[in-house]
Amino acid sequence: MRVVVSDAPFDLGAEAAALEAGPETGAVVTFTGRVRDVAGGLRWMEIEHYPGMTERALEGIAREATDRWPLSGVTVIHRHGRLAPGDRIMMVATASRHREAAFEAAAFLMDYLKSRAPFWKKEVTEDGAEWVAAAEKDEAALGRWDS
Repeated sequence: MRVVVSDAPFDLGAEAAALEAGPETGAVVTFTGRVRDVAGGLRWMEIEHYPGMTERALEGIAREATDRWPLSGVTVIHRHGRLAPGDRIMMVATASRHREAAFEAAAFLMDYLKSRAPFWKKEVTEDGAEWVAAAEKDEAALGRWDS
């Protein structure tokens, strides 16, 4: 299990390749989130977090995924700081013997990261700055993992 919270860019290919190393790995699923300029005019996004608390929260989410599915590897990377449109914000990667477990675990991690990870995002445009509110659909997606 690899959890990274950093202001530095990451190498998507290298991170995914690291999960392919095990001979038992039959599937690697990756998801990469990028800064989008949805409304137009985005200059940058500022992502804040609480060091220590954020890493512990992400490690807990990753541990829960490994408890629920037979995974041979999990990587969760999330950036913070000032990011421009098109920059990579985060990556989730899961590895397993079979694709079903890898896909389900990746979806689980994404749903929890979108709604429960302690990050705060502010969009800065030519007109000013505004904090990004949580999306109701992200919160609702958690319901499918209740068991």
